[in-house]
Amino acid sequence: MGRGDLTDAEWERLRPFLPVSNGRCGRWRNHRQVINGILHRVRTGVQWRDLPDRFGPWKTVYERHRLWAGNGTWERLLQLVQAAADAAGEIDWDISVDSTIVRAHQHAAGARTEPPPPASKGDDGGTPGRDAVAESRRPPGGGGAGSEGLGRSRGGFTSKLHLSADGRCRPLSLIVTPGQRADCTQFRPVLEKIRVPRPGLGRPRKKPDSLAADKAYSNGPIREYLRRRGIRHTILEKTDSQAARLRKGSRGGRPPGFDEDRYKKRNTVERAINRLKQFRAVATRYDKRGYVFLGTAIAASVVIWLRT
Repeated sequence: MGRGDLTDAEWERLRPFLPVSNGRCGRWRNHRQVINGILHRVRTGVQWRDLPDRFGPWKTVYERHRLWAGNGTWERLLQLVQAAADAAGEIDWDISVDSTIVRAHQHAAGARTEPPPPASKGDDGGTPGRDAVAESRRPPGGGGAGSEGLGRSRGGFTSKLHLSADGRCRPLSLIVTPGQRADCTQFRPVLEKIRVPRPGLGRPRKKPDSLAADKAYSNGPIREYLRRRGIRHTILEKTDSQAARLRKGSRGGRPPGFDEDRYKKRNTVERAINRLKQFRAVATRYDKRGYVFLGTAIAASVVIWLRT
């Protein structure tokens, strides 16, 4: 077993959730071998063609990753691993939300105008619990750099990874946007993407116990959205908002509630970002397609959940 490969215990936790043949096409190549190849590339950032021979044909490994990123398999695997952790009471639902800039390599540019259609192999391959998690979909993108999650920010040619993390520094949901996209615009999509299945207990869990975020998320619509959903939150108030409220006197209303002790726990999302960026293919984007890069980040998240 190579460094970074799935251990026997990790493989046994992941194996029950992997897709199987649907009877209309050929058998999958050894899932464990191919997944280890994907994880090797995610960890090292090596070019697909330079994968060691022990992982099998590099194109098989790449196509499996592209397929699973496009049809939602990686996202389903993340949700099912989270569901197993939730059933064992191992998720801390005091979550935090933040984003991080990812520098895009020059090889990430130049995607074709139209995205390739996802392969159909194994789309209805009998993955357990499929009805309880995200459905398969056509990969987004194909309309230029912006639709592929590439843009320009102070860091240059970049993407931005928006995420929520539980109290144990593990990603719950992820979204990729161009690097110049404001954090607050993706707050609702990130929060609404949290979906942890609860087999036998009804609907998936989507609502955290509490939420913490920095002042980038401090605005009226976000606070109103959280109040409407009944989510306790601690968000640092912006200095200019505070000054404007004080200028209005009694007409400015009461200051928003702020729990200093709860806000100190917001570092969990920063530590989750640090864990993600230990994977070099996440710290630097090499993937041309936005959905493939999102699959890369989700694959890294699956490993983090398996190993914590």
